[in-house]
Amino acid sequence: MVQQLAQGASERHGARGPGARQWLALTVLVLAQLTVWLDNTILNVALKTLASPDDGLASTPNQLQWSISSYTLIFAVMLFTGGVLGDRYGHRALLMTGLVVFGGASLWAGLSTSPTELIVARGAMGIGSALIMPATLSLIAAVFDEARRPMAIAIWSGASGLAIAAGPLVGGALLERFWWGSIFLVNLPLAGLAMVGARLLLPVARGEVKPRLDPVGVLLSTVGLLSLVYGLIEGGHRNDWTTPVVLGPLFGGLAVLVVFVLVELRVPSPSFDVRLFRNSRFAGSSLAVMLTFFALSGSMYYTAFYLQGTLSQTPFEAGLNLVPVAVGVLGGAPLSAPLVRRFGVGPVVALAMVVSAATFLAYVRFGADTAMPWFWLVMLVQGLGMGASVAPTTEAIMSVLPPERTGAGAAVNNSMRQIGGVLGVAVLGSLLTNSYASDLHPKLADLPAPAAHAAEGSAEAAKAVAAQAHLPRLADLADQSFLHGMHLTSVVGAAVAALGAPVIWLAFRRARSR
Repeated sequence: MVQQLAQGASERHGARGPGARQWLALTVLVLAQLTVWLDNTILNVALKTLASPDDGLASTPNQLQWSISSYTLIFAVMLFTGGVLGDRYGHRALLMTGLVVFGGASLWAGLSTSPTELIVARGAMGIGSALIMPATLSLIAAVFDEARRPMAIAIWSGASGLAIAAGPLVGGALLERFWWGSIFLVNLPLAGLAMVGARLLLPVARGEVKPRLDPVGVLLSTVGLLSLVYGLIEGGHRNDWTTPVVLGPLFGGLAVLVVFVLVELRVPSPSFDVRLFRNSRFAGSSLAVMLTFFALSGSMYYTAFYLQGTLSQTPFEAGLNLVPVAVGVLGGAPLSAPLVRRFGVGPVVALAMVVSAATFLAYVRFGADTAMPWFWLVMLVQGLGMGASVAPTTEAIMSVLPPERTGAGAAVNNSMRQIGGVLGVAVLGSLLTNSYASDLHPKLADLPAPAAHAAEGSAEAAKAVAAQAHLPRLADLADQSFLHGMHLTSVVGAAVAALGAPVIWLAFRRARSR
């Protein structure tokens, strides 16, 4: 049916381009994806509020990282299951189910009364997102023919740029007028509207031959990824990779994933054909996407504290200053299409990733007196690089997949994004926290031990101590140490992002040589 839909679309619209119904269907898919991405970017501007004992939940830096990571952890490990279920039962059905789960979990998150409850609710939201995201890409493959699909995927990818802009703006406006839980409740009308549109406009998008369920493969992949990603998150949070709590999940997860690969190579109908990773375009694009989102997610984490902490901006002001990133993503995604047709995926995406890495490195020039036009320019170029790299790599991944496996393949693409995001927040967030504490510690010799310990936790905690003890100098010292940590962290993030350029270049050069 997927092939028939695509062929039918090509016959009806090949000469005239996509028809009105196709555009409406794409609008629904973009809205569904936007609902998922919006929540991530909204949360970034709320981190400082959640850390407040008066206006939020008095969350510690570790709890703040887990409020992000619990969502991305469950999202990453459940994406594969969501894609497989969509291939069998229909991607529209999985999309609508995911919207119900996501909406219900958003309500729970908005009404949470403790950091722990919020972390659990965010994990439940990850389940809904894992059902939504693979379905959106698979439905694009069903609605658009091969010639029009790159354009549709570019628009779909550009929707993340809308979320980057709309999330901080909407979140900032809500936080200035309502309590922090309102940033989650805003998901409910969006999810409801997407459900109505999905029911009216989207095809079932299920293959004529239902893939057999591979429960052993699904179970092994879920357990293996859950264990591995949990170990990576804990290692980053603890800044200690030698404890049993970290090593156990890491090696256990790797062992389970090895068994998963061996099983999938032998079963007649695997949930995901791991042989696809023999395709250099598929493997290179997947790895490059993960490295890029590692740097992006980590940078968005500390950018929120930089704008609202060091520069003392309101959440809404911080959101306005992040609009150039969105403008860049929206422009970079469609701009990449004609460039890829002329020069190829490898050169275009490699250059875009180098540009993105350079903007992450530019954070070392940000300080307490940085002019906003310089910040805006860096954010604009960063968005252009991100948009020009994500859309072509996504299309490259989808183009090598058989129609009956688009769900599983889309899940791999999104899993790599989320795993990269999890690692970015965990590793770079931990590096920021520890480098901040190390830099501030020698400057606190005159403070009582309890106050010094609290100040070392975060710049926000240090400013609270400064206000209580009437020590304005302490607040300045905290900002200086935060900037020291951010500069160090940005160098690491830029180095990781830069690795994506040779990966994608070599992957597509190898594909051309073959």
